[in-house]
Amino acid sequence: MSFLDKIAAAITPPESDEARVRAHEDAQVLAASNPWLERALHHHEQIAAAFERARHATNPGDATKAVRQLAELLIAHSVAEEVVLYPALVMEGHKGHATMAYEEQQLAKVQLAELEKLPPLSQEWRDKLEHIRGAVLHHIYEEESVWFPEIAKAVSDTDRAMLDQRFTEEFNRYMGTVPA
Repeated sequence: MSFLDKIAAAITPPESDEARVRAHEDAQVLAASNPWLERALHHHEQIAAAFERARHATNPGDATKAVRQLAELLIAHSVAEEVVLYPALVMEGHKGHATMAYEEQQLAKVQLAELEKLPPLSQEWRDKLEHIRGAVLHHIYEEESVWFPEIAKAVSDTDRAMLDQRFTEEFNRYMGTVPA
């Protein structure tokens, strides 16, 4: 963790695990009428599980494989959000939230690239992985507690269907499950 990261963490401590669980549960209520949100929440759960696989890897090969799988999932999810959900935030009058979301995701991608250059399972690698995990979990919390509820509460039924279709298409396109 860089010096600036340590300062930022001290100034803005992360939310509690209980707050994250509560935000996820509240978002699940909104997901009942917003299929795009249900998909995003499912991705968030998969991302958290992928971090756990990387954290608990016991040899460099497994660690490298786990991080590659994490990166693939995280990038597919972020691309779908950046192309579909963040523009919806802007259109619903939340440009500041969208801007922050884009910036956080770009920083996570840079951090993942840096992680790939470190020796797997070294202390520096573990520290970097934890830093990325903390940032991503905080980002997910922001999405589930504020940003995505703003979209869910504002969009029409027609827009809900379009968001779900487009979010699914973009995620699948990156994952290679949609024909070109």
